[in-house]
Formats: sequence, C-alpha cells, structure tokens
Amino acid sequence: MPVAISDPDDPRIEPYRAVRERDLVGRQHRFVAEGEVVLRLLLKQSRFRIESLLLAESRLGTLGDALDLLSPEVPVYTANRTVMDAIVGFPIHRGILAIAHRAPLQPVEELLSQMPGNALVVGLIGLANHDNVGGIFRNAAAFGVGTVLLDQETCDPLYRKAVRVSVGGALVVPFTRVASAEAMVQALQAASFDVIALSPSGKEILSRVKPFPRTALLLGAEGPGLPPELLARTRTVSIPMSGGFDSLNVATTSGIALHHLSRDD
Repeated sequence: MPVAISDPDDPRIEPYRAVRERDLVGRQHRFVAEGEVVLRLLLKQSRFRIESLLLAESRLGTLGDALDLLSPEVPVYTANRTVMDAIVGFPIHRGILAIAHRAPLQPVEELLSQMPGNALVVGLIGLANHDNVGGIFRNAAAFGVGTVLLDQETCDPLYRKAVRVSVGGALVVPFTRVASAEAMVQALQAASFDVIALSPSGKEILSRVKPFPRTALLLGAEGPGLPPELLARTRTVSIPMSGGFDSLNVATTSGIALHHLSRDD
C-alpha cells in the first residue's frame, strides 16, 4: 500500500530531498528516474534495482498497472504537490520520481565480445552536455544500437536530466566507460568493428557509406569535435551542409547517421 507523506522532512523520503543538488554531487551508486514513460521502462529493466517511488497523489490512478509490476518490498510514497515540491526543491510537474541502483559497468572488452556478428555501437568522446547525451541515447534505442561507449570526459547518462531527455533510452541501451578515446578505438578494432568517426572534415560522405556487419560510430563534442589523432586512425565520414554551416547538433547528427547505418539494404 502507498505510504502518505505529509512532512517534507520525513526521513523516509530523504533520498529525494534537494534533487538538483544531489544530481551534481552523486547519490552513492543510485540515480533518479523521472516521469511516467521513464518509470515504465525502468520497471522492465532487470539490471536496475528500484529502491523506492515518490508519486504525487494525483498520479496513483494512472499508474495502477505499472505499480503491479513493482516488487511488494519496494516502498511507494505519495504526497500532495506542495509537499512533493518542498521535498525535491522545485516544482515537479510530472509528479513521478524513482530511486534506483546503478548496475555495475562491464569491461569494454567483455561487453563488445557479447555483441552479435551484426552489431552497431556508438562511442561518445568528450560530450559534457546532458541534453545531447540524452538525445543520443534516445536515438541509440530507436535504431537498435547494441551498446554505447563513453570516455572519461563524457557526462553521466544516468543523470536525471539525461535519462529524461533520452525518454528512458539510457535505461534500455547498455553502456560502459573506457579509459580514453584511444583505448576505445583499440577495443573496437580488436573486436572487428569498422570504426567510423563523424567529422565535418570527413573524407567520405555518409549517404555513400555502406556499413560493415560490425560498425561503430564515434561522436565528439560540438566545437572541438573528435581529436585529430583519432581521426587519423579511423574511417572519417561527413554529412554535407549548405548555407555556410559546417555541422549539426551532435544529437541530431547521431539520429541521421544511425538511421543510415542501421539500414538493411
């Protein structure tokens, strides 16, 4: 049965207090999921253990079927909008939050060895914008990407905003961290992936690229792009622009590129 919370200082909902600040400093191997679509996807992912839910009272009626999937041991807390806003520190319009535990990250070699003969992988290098990372994970889920590799500078895909922008894609597509961009390329090449680096200076045009059975798409941050030494070691591809523009938003670019690389023809 849901437990009603009337005091924002109730210790039982302590993990939800001051959500934005804790997003920045971390949550001891936990993360926050926000919104109905994200919660429904989270409930279907066995690799994440849900610790608790905090719901606006008005959302209980719309989530009955989803809550049936929840283990009976997981507490469900409810509060009115005023109390919930006071707990999290800002108006939480969606009225749905969950705390879940992160899954351990697999070594990159182990994760790539589990990929099938036909596989599409995305590598993110130096992406510090949570909206872009969330958008890329959304596209990765939509186009059947098997895994996403992150270098040490790329931001956390399980940051609350990144999960929300990904519409739960960050919960669906497996990912892991790699020590460096160089280590990422080495691991991909060792696993027989054709490594495509997307760049405005790419030597091939995306529309003419025929993907290999195992293909990896590398994306860099807007502005600096991918490091020159990485471009020198990979197959460079560009998307032609008009009107004097040299590039697109990286999340938009990922959708265009993944649509092309995931085609069967």
